[in-house]
Amino acid sequence: MPKKYFEQVGADGFKKAPVGLGPYKFVSNTPGVELVMEAYEGYWRKMPAVKRLVFKSVPEATTRMAMLKRGEVDLAYLLDAPQAQDLKKDPNFKLAFSGGIGTFYLDFFDQWDPKSPWHDRRVRLAANYALDRKSLNEAENLGASRLNGSIIPRTFEFALPIEPYPYDPAKAKQLLAEAGYPNGFDAGDLYPWPPYASAGETIGGFLGGVGIRTRIRNMERATFYTELASKKLKGICMCVNAVYGNAASRMSETVPSDGNFAYGGYPDIDALFKQQARETDRKKREAMLHQIQRLLHERVRFAPIYDFIWPSGVSAKVVEPALMLIDPYPWSAPLEDVRVKK
Repeated sequence: MPKKYFEQVGADGFKKAPVGLGPYKFVSNTPGVELVMEAYEGYWRKMPAVKRLVFKSVPEATTRMAMLKRGEVDLAYLLDAPQAQDLKKDPNFKLAFSGGIGTFYLDFFDQWDPKSPWHDRRVRLAANYALDRKSLNEAENLGASRLNGSIIPRTFEFALPIEPYPYDPAKAKQLLAEAGYPNGFDAGDLYPWPPYASAGETIGGFLGGVGIRTRIRNMERATFYTELASKKLKGICMCVNAVYGNAASRMSETVPSDGNFAYGGYPDIDALFKQQARETDRKKREAMLHQIQRLLHERVRFAPIYDFIWPSGVSAKVVEPALMLIDPYPWSAPLEDVRVKK
């Protein structure tokens, strides 16, 4: 954004009349309701095909679906799996999939406490083997998400490809027994990242199936973020990391000890992370970032699940919704490539 203009009008003034760059220009904004934009004919790349775009803020997936079917919108993002299945049967609409930025994973907040069962690597490894990632993917996203053994999407620069652990509940129970928990243990609270409550409940079921007993704690999104950042949560989080960029930016908030959402860390990884940030040789930096990712995997720092890709509903009027023209990216982009029937 233009620094001089922002300083002149302030944050509130900028919200009312923002200025920026892109294929569309601002018309109006009603916070929490809708944003209206019109094509900028002088855009450097090409003239947008659609003259006017209206983005509507609709929190409920059922309402988004109803608006799509009534013809009130032409594209409804982020449908639930039952709605997507229903839309597949309707010849007047089509499904489109997008995303791939946000990675779902379990974070074991108490692993840094020597008295917690989660402090034992075998227990964290058992949780990994307890997760039926494929079934979860089918139930939540029609199988569209990309299973991942890392919190970093493979499409990111400096990502080290890591295969996810297989679903093996027998192996999970064996590991728990070796760790001294043959009958499982009470693992405390499990916080699903809002609004993905159903995925959190399914994961709670997977963990319970091997003896890791949890209590599902659904929270309103703003409250959850406040509690998470203040390091007040105990137990497990079915978290989502959607920081864009490369492997370093993806790890920045959760891996270093001083990360915004890190509840602990490792001194050697902290040192490596600081070192790679100062390294100007690309190959050396890549080697350090790969080393960090290997160490995180070996120590079972997280239980990665998948890179989230979701179904959206598209009306027959839309020729090109511009979903996944940029991979990974969750929304329509580039906007100037969106096309509708004339």
